[in-house]
Amino acid sequence: MDKTNYSVARVETYTKTSITKAERHNERKNKSYSNMNVDLSQTPNNIHYKRCDTTYNEKLKEFLDIGQVSLRGLKKDAKLFDELIFDINSDYFEKHGGYEFAKEFYERAFNFAEQEMGSDNIISAIMHADELNTSLSEEYGKPIYHYHLHVIAIPVVKKEIKWSKRCKDKSLIGTTREIINQVSHSKKWKSEQLVDSFGKPVYDKNGKAVLVKSYSLLQDKFFKYMSDCGYKDFFRGEKGSQAEHLDNLQFKIKKDTERLENITSQVEEKQSTFDNIMKFDKQIKGISDLGKQKRFSKKIELDPQDYNNLVNYAKKGIVADKEIYELNNRIYNLRNTVDKWKSLYNDIVEKTKDYFHAIKLAPEKVANFFKGLFDKEKQDELQRQREEYEKIQAEQKAREEAREKARQEKLNYKNSPEYKKKRRADRDAR
Repeated sequence: MDKTNYSVARVETYTKTSITKAERHNERKNKSYSNMNVDLSQTPNNIHYKRCDTTYNEKLKEFLDIGQVSLRGLKKDAKLFDELIFDINSDYFEKHGGYEFAKEFYERAFNFAEQEMGSDNIISAIMHADELNTSLSEEYGKPIYHYHLHVIAIPVVKKEIKWSKRCKDKSLIGTTREIINQVSHSKKWKSEQLVDSFGKPVYDKNGKAVLVKSYSLLQDKFFKYMSDCGYKDFFRGEKGSQAEHLDNLQFKIKKDTERLENITSQVEEKQSTFDNIMKFDKQIKGISDLGKQKRFSKKIELDPQDYNNLVNYAKKGIVADKEIYELNNRIYNLRNTVDKWKSLYNDIVEKTKDYFHAIKLAPEKVANFFKGLFDKEKQDELQRQREEYEKIQAEQKAREEAREKARQEKLNYKNSPEYKKKRRADRDAR
């Protein structure tokens, strides 16, 4: 049962419309879930570090009404909500005290979220303790739950609003008119420029600034914060590692599988509706007995009511057939997508099995080995930058010396007897 414990801090974004689905999931407002591991009998064990007493959208409206935040200049479909999700392998909690330990751990993680997002901007924070980890449950022979934290917050940045040219007092133009709390996901999570061990900004070979993605910085901050709080025995999520890619693949497989289950359910529902329409004993018998053949003709006579009933049955059947056909096509495409991700996942697992086996046997040695590689790579890059900088400096110095030599030669020529004699000859000629 020896697991490698990686901390995870990731961000999901939502609009006014899409946040409702996250709200139903986080606050357990659904009566059933496509995730079969959600055990609603354990939902009372979920912990709210901050509870939303209304809906998420209503809480945002409250913020707007009191002027706490501003949506000035944003589009209708703008990303207005950020969901921070904090997670570590379930086995980490099981080995350190289980549920009680998880409650304390995620309370600290919530404090970190308050520090990053601003306490007033957080709408809800809840630790889920009702999602069963089936693989660990089988290993331990008892129910093991996957503890993780969902934090819903509004991404807010300070924005200066300046007086425009239309201001009557011309002395105010360009000065700060007011400072607002602007909702902006892109500005909240801007990438930062990488600096070297000397604190100097790092550039690539084309002279462009090397940036560190904001979510990577979030991972760094979260790992350091929790480590400083005394929580040990886990690692920062690997930067760009195969493990990270595996997690992404598993997530996509899970989502595509959930979509497949959802569409399958819709097909079954439509099929059931269709069957209910067409298989009522009384209606079927009635359809069979509709109309009577005209004397001396092959045509069938129908009463007006019977005709209307038959038309309605036909319309419903055509619509149901069309919907079932379209949904079956979507199922086929999704199955192909899921198979593709599974194949890719299995391929990566095969290629990385030795790495993960080494991680299980000696996690610290493996981590130190890669750290040494990265440190050497970093030092090599710094040495290359220093050499490039020295080369540029030398070339610049050579150009300056050449310019100074040319200037001195010109000056010496102007002071020479030959130049003065030539100038007198020019004047005499004029």
